[in-house]
This record gives sequence, structure tokens and C-alpha cells, in this order.
Amino acid sequence: GDPTWADAVRWIVIGLIQAEESGITSANVQEMMGSDDPTIKRLLGVEGEMGAKLGLPNDFMVQVLTQVGNYGEIYNRNLGPDTPFNLPRGLNSQWTEGGLLYAPPFR
Repeated sequence: GDPTWADAVRWIVIGLIQAEESGITSANVQEMMGSDDPTIKRLLGVEGEMGAKLGLPNDFMVQVLTQVGNYGEIYNRNLGPDTPFNLPRGLNSQWTEGGLLYAPPFR
């Protein structure tokens, strides 16, 4: 396989989950770049070198979130109430809401 590609995909999925937990959406990602929260700063590449470690620009999550939104936005658009499937989130919810989604620290 391609471990560099696998790492990039893994951390993008983690970032999508963390963004939802942190309240970052496609609509507010630019505004959230000014946050004082260190978790949000790392996620959006304002601090740290996560992108560089993955061979990506440090703002890679800003680009992803701007284009497709966080995990919840993607779920709702493709499987949730805005679709013919109308599937409830259930275990695809954040751990804070009784689901299984948990993002490890973005470092």
C-alpha cells in the first residue's frame, strides 16, 4: 500500500470528526480560524505542523471543511434527513451524544 496516503486519509477523517465536535462547519471555518482554543488552532493549521508531517499544506483541514463540511454535514447530506435514506445517526453520532465517534488529539 501507500502509507503516506493512508495517513492522510486517516487524519482527514479524524479531522472531520473533531471539527464536528468542536462546532466547526463549512459555513464558519474561516471565522473559527481566529479561535483561541488550542485544539481548533491545531486542527485548522493555525498552530503546529500537522499538515507538513503528512506531506500536506498546514491548512489542509480548512480546505477539506470548506469544500465538504464536517462529519455531520457529510452524513446529513448523504445519508441523513436531507436524503431519501433519512437514516438516524445512531452509533454514527459523536461519543458525547451516545455514539461511537471519537477523535484522538490532533497532533
